[in-house]
Amino acid sequence: MLKVGLTGSIAVGKSHVLSIFRELGCHTIDADQIAREVVTPNSEGLKLVGEAFGSEVLQPDGSLDRQKLGAIVFADEVKRRQLNSILHPLIIAAQDERIRQIEQSDPKGIAIIDAALMIESGGYQRMNKLIVVYCEPEIQLQRLMSRDGLSRETAETRIAAQMPQDEKKTFADFLINTSADHRQTRAQVEDVYRELRALAA
Repeated sequence: MLKVGLTGSIAVGKSHVLSIFRELGCHTIDADQIAREVVTPNSEGLKLVGEAFGSEVLQPDGSLDRQKLGAIVFADEVKRRQLNSILHPLIIAAQDERIRQIEQSDPKGIAIIDAALMIESGGYQRMNKLIVVYCEPEIQLQRLMSRDGLSRETAETRIAAQMPQDEKKTFADFLINTSADHRQTRAQVEDVYRELRALAA
């Protein structure tokens, strides 16, 4: 089975690209979804986050207050690294389990694993190929502001906290530019899919 990483900076359209790959018949694993699963109430992940960051990052019902935690880690590089060191091993273990299940059911399939920090965490090294999704910086900024209801300054801070897009692109086997309309993005995804299909066969 072909394991393909899909990554890119915040608000560049990774989820949209992933949904097209899913439509085309790829198995898809969303690291954001797994990241939510590893901190569900009563999980080991939530217990560790609570111990590291205190009860103020928990809601009254005991679930994680993602906005409070986000505000803390986006403003502090040390805390962001601390959070990643807690969650990445749990996320990678859950991903590996999903990959094993897919491989058993479809040995000649393509699994696309979508993770924003795949390069930073070194997770891309576990993949056969890496796709980097990107767009024009101003488009990224506008998308992030409208998606998350952020001020320009807050959006710029969040973008600046990540590895620059141009640096991410240097790791890519395939690049997908989402700056234009959905039709042009889809055409690029279909081209990459055809190449992946040939590799998987």
